[in-house]
Amino acid sequence: MQEGFFSAFVMFAFVASATPGPNNLMVMASGTNFGLVRTVPHILGIAFGFAVMLLLVGTGLMQVFAAFPGLYGILKAVSIAYLLWLAWKIATASAPSEDGASGRPLGFLQAAAFQWVNPKAWTIATSAIAAFVPDGDMFGILMAAFIFGAMSPFITATWTLAGSFIRRLLSNPARLALFNYTMAALLLLSLLSTLRS
Repeated sequence: MQEGFFSAFVMFAFVASATPGPNNLMVMASGTNFGLVRTVPHILGIAFGFAVMLLLVGTGLMQVFAAFPGLYGILKAVSIAYLLWLAWKIATASAPSEDGASGRPLGFLQAAAFQWVNPKAWTIATSAIAAFVPDGDMFGILMAAFIFGAMSPFITATWTLAGSFIRRLLSNPARLALFNYTMAALLLLSLLSTLRS
């Protein structure tokens, strides 16, 4: 593990986690449509799923992709198809009811599993290991997973709260529809880097 790993990695993890991407856009849309409390399983699922992904990437998962390059193409196709479906679901989300009972947000296991088809999550995980734990030091890999897992809920909760605040401004169905279309479009824009690579 490199000297000064902790402070440097915390900064990397914060910037990587806080910037817009599929996870943050989805919890913001969930906060708008379902509120913070109903989005908590989604928030925790992101943290758990990404920490597990980071552990597996750090302990050699990328060697599987190196040995079977076709798997990466399949993963990329599945990722794009799933993000297109999620964008459609966000764009067509109905207005929240007064008691917040309509619809259903993403659950813990769904959010955890989503990390495996999230292009930004793959980019962050592989970059984190390559830049900070290239020697495969197990303690460094565990620290990286812990830092991301501990930091993620606070960052995604902030995006969710922003969505919850926006919810008050979107009591008008036309404004809610415009917001949902905008969030879906932003989610699709987050795919551009994937399509170019």
